[in-house]
Amino acid sequence: MKSKLSFLLLSLLFYHYSSNAQSAPGFKELLDSAMVRDADLRTQLTKNKLTELDEHKLKDVYLPTLEVSGMAGYMNATAHIISPELNLQPFLNIPEGKYNNNINVSGFSGLAKADAKMLLYSGGKVQYLRKAIGEKKKSETVLLEKSSDEVVAMISRAYDQLALVHQSKKVLDEGKRRLEANRKTADKALGYGLITPYDHKKIELAQATLDAKIAEYEGKKDLLLTQLEVLTGISKDRLELIQPVLVAVVPEAPHKSIEDRAEIRALDYGINASGYKIKAEQTWWIPKVQLMASGYYLGLYGTRIKSSDNIIPPIPAIGYPGRKLDWRPTNLNVFPIFLGGVGFKWEIFDGREGKHAIETARIDRELLENQKYDARRKLTLNQANNKSNYEIANSQIALKRKQKEMAGDALVTAEKEFRYGMTKSTQLIEAENDLEAAELDYQNAIFNQRRAAIEMMRSTQELDITKLY
Repeated sequence: MKSKLSFLLLSLLFYHYSSNAQSAPGFKELLDSAMVRDADLRTQLTKNKLTELDEHKLKDVYLPTLEVSGMAGYMNATAHIISPELNLQPFLNIPEGKYNNNINVSGFSGLAKADAKMLLYSGGKVQYLRKAIGEKKKSETVLLEKSSDEVVAMISRAYDQLALVHQSKKVLDEGKRRLEANRKTADKALGYGLITPYDHKKIELAQATLDAKIAEYEGKKDLLLTQLEVLTGISKDRLELIQPVLVAVVPEAPHKSIEDRAEIRALDYGINASGYKIKAEQTWWIPKVQLMASGYYLGLYGTRIKSSDNIIPPIPAIGYPGRKLDWRPTNLNVFPIFLGGVGFKWEIFDGREGKHAIETARIDRELLENQKYDARRKLTLNQANNKSNYEIANSQIALKRKQKEMAGDALVTAEKEFRYGMTKSTQLIEAENDLEAAELDYQNAIFNQRRAAIEMMRSTQELDITKLY
């Protein structure tokens, strides 16, 4: 019983996964997969990590730092002394200040040091830089919206192109069906001598031409499926199950303006960031305060301290021969040497480096303001152009629909006349080609209208995929 239950569960799981594997992906799934795989978005997100790292650096600037260093080596130092070490002038008749001697210290030395520092006050520079980075992060987030819209437009175009191919295939299949029916009529008419073999060959040529067009569209379909597979990572087996249909888009009236575009908002944040950068640079003259502490260890090993001449001169009166200094201590250690306190640094004159940094920051802000001015002009023209293209595309749909209806009526008339021997196959084929071209032009008009509608929504940063699919 247990084994049967396990088999049933495995069967259900297999059915679940196989059914998912064979289901056609919706546009939302295509878009989500493309967002994850898009190289530009991933690159931009990776670059944004550098800004986050800069933010963490500023947060850590008030953390204490500890540095430990050490040194070991051989020391040999000699000091030349011209001074009466001992005041023996009354006894030895030595002129004052004329006592000469060399004191030599040699041996192995060791030094260890630990320094600790902590910034207490930066003059306000860190606070302004933190605000500048905050504005920069907002700018980068806004630019991600622009990149996301570009991915939406790219996937939407590929998806609609696939729909256009499907609709074109239906048009060609319908034309092939009509030509097959008309060929049967032509076969009968040729048998009765109502048409010439040349007219009959015309229909065969039209069929061959139509087959070539169908093969061409199959190649386009395979190319589009490959493109979607590369962009989304979804297998062709699932993508082939998509049966999209082209429908005209009716976007709502815009509720936003050019100022809501990602480019303008990103530049606004950039200008704010440059303003904080100027304030940060203006703090160059304010004193900086930090807490400092140091600990030292000094050791001398195998040391010898000696003098070149007598440290105590000879005294003939009492028969004293004099004495040189020759001291061999086992080791000398000085520990701990501790220093601690609060220090400040005040750059009263820095060679105008601070002023140059302020001017550089001001120029950067001026450049951003010029970019915003230029972007606003271009985006205004772009919005007007997109609105005009959308209106033209809408009018083209009505025109192409009327042409398709007229071509359909003309083909019905030509088929009747050909069936009763009132016209030649040339006129029938021309009517068939006209209807095929009119139907394809109508589908292209819908495709172009969708592109124009998407660009018009993007012009005010109001692209909504729920209005598209």
